[in-house]
Amino acid sequence: MASTELAPAYAALILADDGIEITSDKLVALLGAASVKVEPIWATLLAKALEGKDVKELLSNVGSGGGAPAAGAVPGAGGATAPGDALVEEKEEEKKEEKEESDEDMGFGLFD
Repeated sequence: MASTELAPAYAALILADDGIEITSDKLVALLGAASVKVEPIWATLLAKALEGKDVKELLSNVGSGGGAPAAGAVPGAGGATAPGDALVEEKEEEKKEEKEESDEDMGFGLFD
């Protein structure tokens, strides 16, 4: 990604780090001070997306997951599992489904 595409996000992080409310006007002003030209609509969209959210809290919980358990997982059965195990199981299930859906398993090909 180009730095001009990331500039509004960096500006929002700067404002959040200083404890300043993130508004489109403040984002545009900060970007202007940095000599970065970005259309104001992007600053407005970003400000609305972050409205009422604690950006510092979002950053500190980036890798915490927080989703539902994987399908077929039995909570409390056996020992504790690592947080990434559910994601690995989901990917393995997706691969199995892809293999099941392939044309090779149907018994005929395109030129048969």
